[in-house]
Amino acid sequence: MAWALKLPLADEVIESGLVQDFDASLSGIGQELGAGAYSMSDVLALPIFKQEESSLPPDNENKILPFQYVLCAATSPAVKLHDETLTYLNQGQSYEIRMLDNRKLGELPEINGKLVKSIFRVVFHDRRLQYTEHQQLEGWRWNRPGDRILDIDIPMSVGIIDPRANPTQLNTVEFLWDPAKRTSVFIQVHCISTEFTMRKHGGEKGVPFRVQIDTFKENENGEYTEHLHSASCQIKVFKPKGADRKQKTDREKMEKRTPHEKEKYQPSYETTILTECSPWPEITYVNNSPSPGFNSSHSSFSLGEGNGSPNHQPEPPPPVTDNLLPTTTPQEAQQWLHRNRFSTFTRLFTNFSGADLLKLTRDDVIQICGPADGIRLFNALKGRMVRPRLTIYVCQESLQLREQQQQQQQQQQKHEDGDSNVYHAIYLEELTAVELTEKIAQLFSISPCQISQIYKQGPTGIHVLISDEMIQNFQEEACFILDTMKETNDSYHIILK
Repeated sequence: MAWALKLPLADEVIESGLVQDFDASLSGIGQELGAGAYSMSDVLALPIFKQEESSLPPDNENKILPFQYVLCAATSPAVKLHDETLTYLNQGQSYEIRMLDNRKLGELPEINGKLVKSIFRVVFHDRRLQYTEHQQLEGWRWNRPGDRILDIDIPMSVGIIDPRANPTQLNTVEFLWDPAKRTSVFIQVHCISTEFTMRKHGGEKGVPFRVQIDTFKENENGEYTEHLHSASCQIKVFKPKGADRKQKTDREKMEKRTPHEKEKYQPSYETTILTECSPWPEITYVNNSPSPGFNSSHSSFSLGEGNGSPNHQPEPPPPVTDNLLPTTTPQEAQQWLHRNRFSTFTRLFTNFSGADLLKLTRDDVIQICGPADGIRLFNALKGRMVRPRLTIYVCQESLQLREQQQQQQQQQQKHEDGDSNVYHAIYLEELTAVELTEKIAQLFSISPCQISQIYKQGPTGIHVLISDEMIQNFQEEACFILDTMKETNDSYHIILK
């Protein structure tokens, strides 16, 4: 039998009056500091008293997205409440991703009865590795010839049309699909997280990856370039059955925690829902080198204006900040913002072209983006480059000049021939011998490992070993002639004269 306690009317009035008196007693708190009066009900509504409400996403994140992608793999239970989910995958195992049409009635009617294109990518989660993605993937290609990072398991997939995998893009696949029909794509990730750690021996934690899906609709020209939706999730890839063991280990660790500690962690869900994100920037890399290796069969090398033979090209440096042009389209401007680490502001500048961004004043940008990012964006828009700490000029000694020096001809003749050589600028930031070695190797299109030592010619022709301290005392815009001495093991000594 249920019991209910009902206060008499007089008691209810008394209780109401007590609450009002209690609110009134608090109404003056904080007035000395210029704060407005507030009631006890306002205090209880603060996030510190309603943790369950503070953890909810903002209103703009509650919007219904046109598509939803669900990875059929369990999330880790060892992820804290406000962190992004993490999902463990086994290398080479097929995992289903369900492509769900989540549109409301009447939303995006232009794609009704039409196909859309989705591009799947496995990319790096860490920003440090994103900057060197091309070099990392080329190194992986060299170590695993003929393999791909990402594949589609076509026999198990449902509803995908015209699946494609570009041979030069190991981490990307794409296909067409009809949102009105059931679509499931099974993916296989063939790289493991520990292949991209700094050291390959014992105890290393693997780097996290991201599975990102970008979906596009067809434009007037029949090209799938109009962006509709992007979403991604964080993953780690282990050797076969390693993901299962890691999931079990995380679960056992969580079981040993106290109930209070468990409240700080997310529960493990059976599937992983990809969260909305910005579209991945389209950056086209031109790679003429079949491998990052170097063929050391040649007995000499030379500086030149162009590259050497295809087998001798060094790895290209990470892409530097490129200049925004007035003719840049809004879509290209979005990609520029991504490349230059302004992804958080892409929505603010959705319809801005290059000309629109370049018209912004310094005060405009600071007001929009805040002082720190605003100054950085303004400098990037104006293409302001940071001056290097030290600039030196180097030139390879020509054969003609070397013969003339051996014959001890007149000094004037040597100067005239020396002036005919082409000098190359080397910009140093760290002022170390290692950095100088890398820069000279890049000019010669060889590996830095092939330069065993660098010397500077001192008084009476002695050879002084280059050190960090010596480089720090180089004069700005000093000129050097490089003389090379080849060793028997295909390595070289460099002498700065």
